[in-house]
Amino acid sequence: MLRFILKKAVPLPKPDSFSRYLFIGPHPDDIEIGCGATVSRLAAMGKEITFLICLDGRYGLGNAPKGTTPEQLVDIRKAEATASARLLGVNDIRFLDYCDGGFYDVTEIRTAIARQVGAIKPDVIFAVDPDVPNECHIDHIQIGQQCKLVAKLAPFKEIMERYGAESAPVKAIALYMTAKPNRYVKTSSGDLKKQFAAMKTNVSQYPEGCRDLSAVCTYLRLRSFFYGMRRLRFHAEGFRVIDALHMHCFPEEE
Repeated sequence: MLRFILKKAVPLPKPDSFSRYLFIGPHPDDIEIGCGATVSRLAAMGKEITFLICLDGRYGLGNAPKGTTPEQLVDIRKAEATASARLLGVNDIRFLDYCDGGFYDVTEIRTAIARQVGAIKPDVIFAVDPDVPNECHIDHIQIGQQCKLVAKLAPFKEIMERYGAESAPVKAIALYMTAKPNRYVKTSSGDLKKQFAAMKTNVSQYPEGCRDLSAVCTYLRLRSFFYGMRRLRFHAEGFRVIDALHMHCFPEEE
């Protein structure tokens, strides 16, 4: 009953109701997998979108061409991520270039993210959900957690100055790859096709005929359909949205 009352009294914002968007990915290809169809939809709506990729992906050698070194893979994945983002309609792509695999200081990552948030000044941040019970990837957990912390701190000028950053009017964070979506973005079959095409651009991760890519696309197609039914559409993507009011001292979730 309490959650129902709070939902009516303080409704969460719709993810597609903002103007300036910052999508943060732990690695190259995470944004495309987690919410590529939404990016396609927002770009078509004329929204201002920036991609920020935190880690360099050097340890994703499993599907890279034989003989590729981690240093070479960094450049390959950066080029693939840039092409992938542009296919979705995004031209502002930024890289922090920290080593993946958890080999970084989380305070440094938080500082770097805060500085980018201060420079971009997004209305909303999209980031991977670090609180999914079965999430075991250290980079997804740690990057998602730092994004949540920065989203809360961003409007406070004095705190952001301690990070060497400007304040930013962040109104909400929308968490993708979530187990508990509470808001949805209506998408289309065309958005889904762009999402899959963008994923395929990451050839070092998904070479031609890759079974993993086929399985992921099947999963995303089914999820899009079931989420779409909730919005009386054929397709949708779901997010766990937390607005500025619910980020602190309000433990109830919708």
